[in-house]
Amino acid sequence: YSLSTGRSVPLRQIARLEFRSGVAKVARRDRKRVMTVKCDLVPGRTATEVLDQIEPKIAALVKKWPSGYEVEYGGEFEENEKANQSIMAQLPISGFIILMLLVWQFNSIRKTLIILITVPMGLIGAILGLFLTGSAFGFMSMLGMVALAGIVINNAIVLIDRIQQEIEEGRSGQEAIVMAAQKRFRPILLTTITTLCGLLPLALQGGPLWESMAWTIIGGLLFATVLTLGYVPVLYSLFFKLKFEKKK
Repeated sequence: YSLSTGRSVPLRQIARLEFRSGVAKVARRDRKRVMTVKCDLVPGRTATEVLDQIEPKIAALVKKWPSGYEVEYGGEFEENEKANQSIMAQLPISGFIILMLLVWQFNSIRKTLIILITVPMGLIGAILGLFLTGSAFGFMSMLGMVALAGIVINNAIVLIDRIQQEIEEGRSGQEAIVMAAQKRFRPILLTTITTLCGLLPLALQGGPLWESMAWTIIGGLLFATVLTLGYVPVLYSLFFKLKFEKKK
């Protein structure tokens, strides 16, 4: 039909008809023609592990392709990348809020620095936990590290607050640190044990998705508990230059 006159004309006047085989549907993404290849994972394997194996082989094939062809990975890998980006985008804001709360609570930059220095050290245990168990590092393990950082900060706050209370009661630097560590040893240890017991079923039977998060928190907590009871008092004595009295 003509848009100007509204009259119809035979198709053979404007086109040549030929019968050919062709695709039923042209798939496009971002206005580019695409071909999607899908697969299912075998039980016990994660998308990250499989991608690490096939990516070098696909990269070798891409080098032989003509110009204009490219490969993009989607599915679970793409969703993990989006989730990680969303976490990293909001992480600075959360860190700034935590920093302001710590400064407001303790009214001290040095105490805040002690807690912030302890957090990265606690992540060493998380990395060891993933390495020893052979778990893949992905979105769930990243989520576990964020949760682990909150637990480490909480334990450090409890211990530093107790040290300050002991000093305010008139005890010397050595006595305050020792007494605070003794009085907070049981609460911190019990909190760690109960958390580990709650995460063990998830770590053993949670599947590839949840195992990485569980082992991240378990490994980090075991390491962070030692740091909280040993590393934090040492940092406190160094930052505040507490003198230790020699026994006669």
